Amino acid sequence: MLRPTGSFVLDIGGSWNKGEPTRTLYHFELLLRLCSKEGWFKLAQEFYWYNPAKMPAPAQWVTIERVRVKDSVNPIWWLAKSPRPKASNRRVLKPYTKSMHDLLLRGYNHGPRPSGHLVSKNWNKRHKGAIPANLIIAANTSSSDPYLRACRKHGIEVHPARFVAAIPDFFIRFLTREGDTVLDPFAGSNVVGEVAERLQRRWISAEVNLGYVLGSAFRFDGIGEDTYRRHPVRATDELSRSEARS
Repeated sequence: MLRPTGSFVLDIGGSWNKGEPTRTLYHFELLLRLCSKEGWFKLAQEFYWYNPAKMPAPAQWVTIERVRVKDSVNPIWWLAKSPRPKASNRRVLKPYTKSMHDLLLRGYNHGPRPSGHLVSKNWNKRHKGAIPANLIIAANTSSSDPYLRACRKHGIEVHPARFVAAIPDFFIRFLTREGDTVLDPFAGSNVVGEVAERLQRRWISAEVNLGYVLGSAFRFDGIGEDTYRRHPVRATDELSRSEARS
């Protein structure tokens, strides 16, 4: 379904081997398989999401035996079919820091650096912001937003692993333009759809849990209450049916 110049962005946390304080390599093995000769993708760039609010887990190794530290970083693979997927870092520029403003006023000392980099006079040119790094710092600490308040009001099951909006916000702006289509095949509470709507992108979201879909309607102005009134299935009904099937 991906267009030749489209991108596939995969946030995939690591895991631990059962019963021991060592890490599995499944997310690296997955990346190698996806990008093998028989695979579908090229690795455009790897990103890392640092969540400073992550709980100290796994508790056995971090807080009880204290032989490991808190696991707070997720790799995010940016994959593409072609070597030149649509992208522009001009759409995700960050505001200059005060020290950068001061440096631009003083001017760079152009010339070679010990690292081997060559700083030219063009580095003194002021752009609309600084190019971001491939490290995204975003805490997932929201405890009261329209989605959460609506779910509590109507007794709808709250999605236990809601995505932080800063991640899709960055990649949607970086990799798409207004009017492009964003697909989230595992939508959960549909944070990606909400962000895409705000950024004026078309979006398609798929989610197997009907309760989560019902709750996600409250992320969009004017359709949550109407969807809740018209829909014959409540989250608790869907949950009980899932338990019966299992």
